[in-house]
Amino acid sequence: MSDKKKAPPKERSLAAAKRVVVKIGSALLVDDETGGIRRKWLDALADDVATLRAAGQEVVLVSSGAIAVGRRHLGLLDGVLRLEEKQAAAATGQIRLAHAYQETLARHGITVAQVLLTLDDTEERRRHLNARSTLNTLLQFGAVPVINENDTVATSEIRFGDNDRLAARVAAMISADTLVLLSDIDGLYSADPRKDRHAAFIGEVTEITAEIEGMAGAAPAGYSSGGMVTKIAAARIAMAAGCRMVIASGKKMNPLQAVLDGGTCSWFLPASGPKTARKRWIGGSLKAKGRLIVDDGALNALKGGRSLLPAGIVGVEGRFERGDAVLVVDREGNEVARGLAAYDAADAKRIMGHKSKEITALLGYRGRDEMIHRDDLVVN
Repeated sequence: MSDKKKAPPKERSLAAAKRVVVKIGSALLVDDETGGIRRKWLDALADDVATLRAAGQEVVLVSSGAIAVGRRHLGLLDGVLRLEEKQAAAATGQIRLAHAYQETLARHGITVAQVLLTLDDTEERRRHLNARSTLNTLLQFGAVPVINENDTVATSEIRFGDNDRLAARVAAMISADTLVLLSDIDGLYSADPRKDRHAAFIGEVTEITAEIEGMAGAAPAGYSSGGMVTKIAAARIAMAAGCRMVIASGKKMNPLQAVLDGGTCSWFLPASGPKTARKRWIGGSLKAKGRLIVDDGALNALKGGRSLLPAGIVGVEGRFERGDAVLVVDREGNEVARGLAAYDAADAKRIMGHKSKEITALLGYRGRDEMIHRDDLVVN
């Protein structure tokens, strides 16, 4: 018998991921005594990111820590901060945080992009599409987006928000297949193992039940605003989007490599992948705001799995905005597909029947070549 460690099955393998979102909490990144960034730990994490990138995987980081870092530099060392103090701390801390990520990933020749979001940016349709498009473009250019909440303008997010759920929403927004939550604990237990030595480790979850939710404990002391409660909530969001989620310990050095090596962690496995989940959402969960009438050429292209181009549209009906769901119908009015429009109704009427290369001249700006991209389209 070989002494070589058996590789984890594909559904519980980080190596099988194509697009990974990694959430890093303040308690891991920031020293709670000095308020400084743990540079050696961050360097080790960056090494892990470089390993994933070298394997052809796309990586997005969702990082807490701006307030925790910034408060020290403003002399706000003790007590609970007022909202305006948190926002001031975030403003100064975010610069230092972004610089630290830029420096450590530059050692591997990796470009870093800072993206500040609020939960509204992941929920409101047009802002959602803009954020999704920006992140997808950054990944196409080989950058690693580092995302944090836009704490300097947010209000309720600072007081009640957490980056576990923000990370899950980002993963859903960009159709990531894997979300990694680095925690101060190595996974889900039947009870808090810090208080109950008989707590049983749960290595795999395929459904968020009341029993699973009941296993979540309170957040630990320190900078953390999450705890297992928010991680279970994040799992519900991720799994609904067809994204696997893993809770793993971030206290050790090279925490992503530990997951790659099959170390102890809890996997939350959805019933379907992100592409299937997104198509189901578009096809069954959104109310159509208008109709696009297409010719026979466009109809054949759709059946062949292609995007809907403006040239194949012969009519536009209804009042819809960019990002709204619309029906695609043939000349007889039969529904053949539905999807998310890349243009509002007014612009759709201007470019219908025209080639994509004419869009800039017609509208005065360069938008997408497609009226509905095939990733945003469900054909009946």
